[in-house]
Amino acid sequence: MEVIKRGAVEILVEKELVEKLEKSVKTGVPLKIKAGFDPTAPDLHLGHTVLLHKLRQFQQLGHEIYFLIGDFTGMIGDPTGKSETRKVLSREDVLKNAETYKEQVFKILDPKITKVVFNSDWLGKMSASDMIALASKYTVARMLEREDFSNRFSNQQPISIHEFMYPLVQGYDSVAIKADVELGGTDQKFNLLVGRELQREWGQTPQTVLTMPLLEGLDGVNKMSKSLGNYIGINEPADEIYGKVMSISDELMLRYYELLSDMSLVELEELKVGLKNGNVHPMEAKKKLAREMVGRYHGADAAVQADENFIKRFRDNQTPEDLEEVAIALEGERMPIFKILATAGLVKSGGEGRRSIQGGGVKVDGEKIADDTAELGAGEYVIQVGKRRFAKVKLS
Repeated sequence: MEVIKRGAVEILVEKELVEKLEKSVKTGVPLKIKAGFDPTAPDLHLGHTVLLHKLRQFQQLGHEIYFLIGDFTGMIGDPTGKSETRKVLSREDVLKNAETYKEQVFKILDPKITKVVFNSDWLGKMSASDMIALASKYTVARMLEREDFSNRFSNQQPISIHEFMYPLVQGYDSVAIKADVELGGTDQKFNLLVGRELQREWGQTPQTVLTMPLLEGLDGVNKMSKSLGNYIGINEPADEIYGKVMSISDELMLRYYELLSDMSLVELEELKVGLKNGNVHPMEAKKKLAREMVGRYHGADAAVQADENFIKRFRDNQTPEDLEEVAIALEGERMPIFKILATAGLVKSGGEGRRSIQGGGVKVDGEKIADDTAELGAGEYVIQVGKRRFAKVKLS
């Protein structure tokens, strides 16, 4: 449960999930874990992989993963969060996008034990009478409980009948698969709960719903999105992925670690403590995350090369080419940065060093230092004071 709950926003209902897991352990029968993806765009970004990573965790725990490609629902278009009716995609576009999805997801999931299913296999075979029977399972009043539908109705904006069908056909996917657990973003909660209700209607045990957060993009504010340009695409070049990860804030870095990294819960807690007490430099932690992301989508060699390329670019672009190394002997395990500045000749005194830090004029490996009590341990650092004073400092 610790692994399953990592990064999750809500589990409905947690008690039911515990009971299902206990039964699975007792009987040796794995749970059926489902997540659906409508192939409305050809390329995935890290925001999409939050659910894939959670699926992978369930897979590593021994459960049966259903990666559902909504080739049928994709032609309808999910109305979630939309203020207007979405453009309907052609069958050709959906299938083309679906093929690229299959290639990309296996960079995260184990292809040998992942069940890839298309909901057209059952939805495409439903007759008109079947669809009418399905529509009879839910009322318009309940559909209007959805915030986006309610807002559009109140604002006299059009809602097409086919948009009401979307939650129903997505919910029916769970009936077809007999899902035990369905994963989705927080914006999908309504649709996932419809799946529970339909399973009851068909005499099945209702699925547990697990929602994951919507990952913020590079700006740290808005949901990661191609249209906003704040995304990291998993098919982007290695150097591009690496550089984008390095550009995120320290706070966002920890969120990415929690939702995207294979780092264990114990290691994650140690990282948080290390960053808080200064034993771990944010720049180094970010480099480690960048290497992991590049390694996952381009391989270990590409991660090493991207790391080297970034360091070279950073030093070439932000420091003088003839930078000399200053060796400083540590008196203990760590030394205050303001003292390092004075020892390296970047400032005249420790007091000036403190004032420079307080004024936001000091960077270590490109990271602005805000705390004038911050310390550094053994290692090599590029330290900058103001716009023109640099030093490559080796602490030992």
